[in-house]
Amino acid sequence: MGEKIVEIMDLTFAYPDGTVALENINLSLERGSITALIGQNGCGKTTLSKLMNGILRPTSGSIVVGGLDVSGGCPIKDLVLNIGYVFQNPDHQLFNSTVYDEIAYAPRNVGLGGEEVNSRVREAARISGVSESLFEESPMLLSRGLRQRVAIASILSLRPKLIIVDEPTTGQDRSQSLEVMEFLKGLNETTGNSILIITHEMDIVAQYASRIIVMKRGAILMSGTPAEVFSRPDLLMEGFVKPPLATRVAQALDPSGAKDAVINYEGLLSAFA
Repeated sequence: MGEKIVEIMDLTFAYPDGTVALENINLSLERGSITALIGQNGCGKTTLSKLMNGILRPTSGSIVVGGLDVSGGCPIKDLVLNIGYVFQNPDHQLFNSTVYDEIAYAPRNVGLGGEEVNSRVREAARISGVSESLFEESPMLLSRGLRQRVAIASILSLRPKLIIVDEPTTGQDRSQSLEVMEFLKGLNETTGNSILIITHEMDIVAQYASRIIVMKRGAILMSGTPAEVFSRPDLLMEGFVKPPLATRVAQALDPSGAKDAVINYEGLLSAFA
C-alpha cells in the first residue's frame, strides 16, 4: 500500500457534440487497494472507467496506470496487459465455445506460446474458482455466478495490474452478492491486484472498500475511507448518495454527529451498547 497504481491529472473529457462529461479530475489509486467508485447515474463513473482502460481518449490531461500512459495512445497489447475490465453483464464478454478457450483467448491474442497459455489458463481458473472439469463446457450454459467467474478468469489470464469491475452485484440476491464480493476480496488478497468497483450498493461498499470516490456531474465530490465518506451526509446528499442503512440509523439516533462514522451493523451495536 502507498505506491500509486493509477494517477489521473487534470483530466477533462468532452464528447464530439461538445458535452463535457468529466472536468478537471485529479485522483490516484494505491496498488493493492479495493476502491469503490460511486455516484448517481450519469455522473461520469462509466466514462471515467472507459478512459482508464483506453476505450476513450481524454480531451486534455493524463492517465497513468502502472507506469503506462493510457492517455497517450499506447498499443492495445500494452493496455490489456495492465488493465482488465469486467462488464456488468458477463454475457457481454463471453463468446468462445468452451470455458478453456474463453480463458485462453487473451493470452493467445498477445502472442504467448501454447505451454505458457495452458499454464495461465489453469492459474486463472484456480484463482477464480473455475473447476478444470468445466473446461470443455460452453460458458453460456453455466450459472450466472460461474459465468462471472469465467469472465474474471479471462481477464486474470493476462495478469493485469488493475481490474475494473462494473456493478458486480447487479441482478443477484444478498447471498450471491456477498459471494461475489468475498471472491473479489480473496482475489485482491491472493494476487495483490488493485480492484476498482463501480456500484450503487452502499452496504457492499462499506463492507469491502478500503477507499471511496464519490462523483457528481463529472467531477470528484469527495474521497476517503468509508468512515470518512459516510460521515458526511451533507455532501453525500449533494451527490444523491444514501449512506448504508446502519449509518443512517446511527445518525438518526444521534443527530449530534458523534456516531456518524458508523458504517456497519457491528459498529452500530458497539456505538449504542
